[in-house]
Amino acid sequence: MKNILTVSALALTLSLSANAFAQNNMGGGYTGPSVAAVSVAEALKLSDDAPVVMVGKIEKGLGGEKYLFNDGTATVTIEIDDDDWRGLQVGENDTVEIRGEVDKDFMNFEIDVDSITKK
Repeated sequence: MKNILTVSALALTLSLSANAFAQNNMGGGYTGPSVAAVSVAEALKLSDDAPVVMVGKIEKGLGGEKYLFNDGTATVTIEIDDDDWRGLQVGENDTVEIRGEVDKDFMNFEIDVDSITKK
């Protein structure tokens, strides 16, 4: 009887530990409202450091980490750091969602991309 209680207690402990581990390590995070997608035309009117989410296509590479992005309303230069690609392969016909912020000064306007995903 003592062995049955010990095994039952051990099984319960392992079950609770596994459940707690799963809840803490299943990619959880914030689920509330986030930045709504905007068009490139709308983004061009935003101030420096404004967060943006945009859906469109990368038309071509401009060299280095700069690319031309178009969503049908306008075109903008975007900068995607090499490590932000995270192995994603994107062609000119692929629709992507980019998340980042406006990088704006008196001579320049571009989007500094923090993440990119295929749609």
